[in-house]
Amino acid sequence: QVQLVESGGGSVQAGGSLRLSCTASTTFTFVGWFRQAPGKEREGVAAIYSGGAATYYAASVKGRFTISQDNAKNTVYLQMHSLKPEDTAMYYCAASRSFLSDPIKGASRYSYWGQGTQVTVSS
Repeated sequence: QVQLVESGGGSVQAGGSLRLSCTASTTFTFVGWFRQAPGKEREGVAAIYSGGAATYYAASVKGRFTISQDNAKNTVYLQMHSLKPEDTAMYYCAASRSFLSDPIKGASRYSYWGQGTQVTVSS
């Protein structure tokens, strides 16, 4: 059974940092982080291809967030710096065994999802 388990969410003040982790039960071609705030659509934040061969970022987080992967642990990290109140959302890890063009977009193309971890940034 494929599992994605996220951890690392929490509450921080604006300007703070958090690191999210997503541990998978198997390997995937793409792993992405998505977020969804109340009343808003789910949006792609970052994605990583084939163990780190390429990374992708939404414009809103580029330069502040870094996605990385520890292949030995089958774990993908999302390091978040300079957090803003607008980063507040439930963050989800998602994975795909297929090649995805523009992996930041199209959450429905990811087959596997974690349960989510809440990130709250206060001003």
